[in-house]
Amino acid sequence: MNARIPLLALVLAVVAPLAAPACADETPVSTQQQAAFAEWLNLYRAEATARGLRPEWLDAALSDVRLVPRVIGADRNQPGGAAKPIRFPDYLASKFHGDRIPHGQRQFAANRELLAQAEAASGVPAAVIAAIWGIETSYGRVLGRYDLPSALATLAFDGRRRDLFTRELDAAVQMVGEGRVAREAMKGSWAGAFGQTQFLPSSYLAYGRDGDGDGKVDLWGSQADVFASIGHYLARSGWQKGEAWGFRTLVPEGFDRATVVASETPTRCVTPLSRHSALKPAREWRAAGFTPVNGSWPADDVMMSLIEPDGAGQGAYLVTRSYRAVLGYNCSNLYALSVTLLADAISLSPAVAPAPVVASGSLQ
Repeated sequence: MNARIPLLALVLAVVAPLAAPACADETPVSTQQQAAFAEWLNLYRAEATARGLRPEWLDAALSDVRLVPRVIGADRNQPGGAAKPIRFPDYLASKFHGDRIPHGQRQFAANRELLAQAEAASGVPAAVIAAIWGIETSYGRVLGRYDLPSALATLAFDGRRRDLFTRELDAAVQMVGEGRVAREAMKGSWAGAFGQTQFLPSSYLAYGRDGDGDGKVDLWGSQADVFASIGHYLARSGWQKGEAWGFRTLVPEGFDRATVVASETPTRCVTPLSRHSALKPAREWRAAGFTPVNGSWPADDVMMSLIEPDGAGQGAYLVTRSYRAVLGYNCSNLYALSVTLLADAISLSPAVAPAPVVASGSLQ
């Protein structure tokens, strides 16, 4: 029997819809900084040519590339492992503020046909594709305005994550050089993510899909391409066709969590997956007395793991292998739960859509 939770389960903060941030990257660059960046850029061009990138590609993609100190500041101010933990209700409220759910319901209805096409091609539910779109860019409303080659070159030059951003700059050069994207269209976030999918350039090359059949992959302006690419990404990350993500669950009183501790250390997305229990068939969780909240049991043999993002007794979820595919998009349980809960909410009509259900507590 399913437990149902009413709308008042979670009160979300109401604020104005998100607005596109200004590209305020006009921080002055000293003569010394500019000289060092120019020297690095010459070295990059030489090394990129040796890696097989054509000189004419580099000319096209790196035209007007400049050092952006604001990008370095943003990167160095990212929270590290010792950052103050965030409670899941607070994280969810930050993601669902404003009109994220009602606007998502309208966008889901308006794009139902294109989303259905993406679902048919990828096996990923239309609502999950739409939820990624909603979480990443507020349904295409927040795309970023930084010059991507400049942002990527700045991050590679800075050196904190040089290998990563050198690879991404290579991919951006390839995008422009091969004529996949016009140089002037290369706009995105300070971290190099772009379009309505917020792909990095390497993800664009690997997972971008032409959903509208025009011979291009336009992740800025084509909804069909956006949905097809998100679906393909999640399918390649392990989404299991016909297998839902899971549900919030009531944990039976006195349940001994030590009996379901995973015996193997994860090899990818290590910290988030380390918070999961062992994978066990749904039948075993049901037999142990777990009760779905606003969800239903999958087939008996579907493998599921238990996750309690804020610690034992403070909100629990049973999640499938499909949920783990969302971790491939962003390696964070809070992110993946936000996406999947948003998918549940926007797929229902406004009259019946429940607010996402979470419990208070601290992230362990």
